[in-house]
Amino acid sequence: MSVILRRRRAPGRDAAAGRDTISCVLDIGYALSNRFPDPPQTDYRRADVRALRHDLFCGDVYLADTKSDRELSTAWGWVPVLDFAWALCDIVERLDRDPMGSRASRPQRAELDFTESTDRMLFERRFGWVDIEADWMPAEEAPLSFSHAELRRESRDFLHDLIADLGDLHEDLSENPAIWTLQARFPRVS
Repeated sequence: MSVILRRRRAPGRDAAAGRDTISCVLDIGYALSNRFPDPPQTDYRRADVRALRHDLFCGDVYLADTKSDRELSTAWGWVPVLDFAWALCDIVERLDRDPMGSRASRPQRAELDFTESTDRMLFERRFGWVDIEADWMPAEEAPLSFSHAELRRESRDFLHDLIADLGDLHEDLSENPAIWTLQARFPRVS
């Protein structure tokens, strides 16, 4: 059961050849779980970074390629969705450390591990494209692939939209200094 389900649509890109013929591909979303609710006594205004990242706002998340109608999603109900959004933004920045940027032929890799299990989401960037796969995907299934710029834009939009949604549910959250710092660290990009 879910409390919230966010579906976002990314803006399209100019058509060209190969992977560049995609438009409106990246959709990032979440669903909060009723099975793992936040403790009723939670003071969201004073929640520390550890609580925000690991103890609150549990549910499921997904990354979807809307063109190919494929998605990579969790179905566990216990994934801290704010931590996922935070980690995704951080990973996108780590994948951009090569001075050659989108011209870099060397693969740049990162992984997002889910602490309550051994499962991981794996990211590999090469030539401006990021392939995303997960340990729970069938071996024969191709990874999801998005442009790095689109992944950056959409992951930051997802983070800000998620914070706004959670702030609507818990008004004190918008007064938390850790949230202010997070929003300043990963501003929206156009």
